[in-house]
Amino acid sequence: MATVSRTVVKKVLSLETSEGAGAVVRRSIGSMQLRNLTPFLMLDHFHIAKGAGFPDHPHRGQATVTYITQGASKHEDSAGNSGIIREGGVQWMCAGRGIIHAEMPVNDPGKPEPRGLQLWVDLPKQYKMAEPSYQDLEPENIPSAFPEGPNGPEIRVISGRSHGHESPVRPLGGCWYFHAKFKRPGKIFQDLPAGWTAFIYTLNGKITVGDSKDTHDPFHTLVLSANGNETGISVSALENDTDFVLIAGEPLDQPVVQYGPFVMTTREEIQKTFMDYRMGQNGFEKAHVWKSRIGGL
Repeated sequence: MATVSRTVVKKVLSLETSEGAGAVVRRSIGSMQLRNLTPFLMLDHFHIAKGAGFPDHPHRGQATVTYITQGASKHEDSAGNSGIIREGGVQWMCAGRGIIHAEMPVNDPGKPEPRGLQLWVDLPKQYKMAEPSYQDLEPENIPSAFPEGPNGPEIRVISGRSHGHESPVRPLGGCWYFHAKFKRPGKIFQDLPAGWTAFIYTLNGKITVGDSKDTHDPFHTLVLSANGNETGISVSALENDTDFVLIAGEPLDQPVVQYGPFVMTTREEIQKTFMDYRMGQNGFEKAHVWKSRIGGL
């Protein structure tokens, strides 16, 4: 089959803003400039300084994907889970019917401040009230593909498949997530499922997409076309030490009714979520009695 590349149909610069308790994020998806990109709800490129973070907060109805690109971040939740996501590691959390958790930086002396990406993915309505679950991958357990050989570009396969390598992560709903890294200028072609929503977020260096000569700098979200004849995406890195994430997801034919960290399909379900949270029931039994050890600033 001939390789036909997707193209960039929209470009959004992610500007820094404050979020959580003193954390700094660059938000693209979920901002006024980029909404309704099903199944994706939010993308934050975060930077957590000492004394900042994301203390105890609830979720329902979505998955959160936390990928650490520098440093380390610790987490703890109301289901009794806790741990540390190290640089290059990922946590894929399905909030389902409800969970409360905290995410805070590891700020050891001499260690870099944590940076990374958090992606919110809408859950198919049949999984909105599933039991919460985690899929964690340590850095060394994330498969890597080298389509041009061991000295060429690396594609870290956080979820999905790339050049014969497949991630063990199994999301509820279709979602592929790759981190492409170039030590020197080069080019890759990554297959993508037909019709899936896809985007690139640029982290370092300059890239071009498809046959276009337009260059794209860091901190931009590039929404990609989704025509039936396109088999994947061609990306060229123009500089040394260029990297970006490429993410694709199966569109959901369902309404999105969101209030902060609660994402359902009707206003009535959101009202029921508020009631459950207030009453401490249906997934929020520990809402008013649980407090994390790490969330205190």
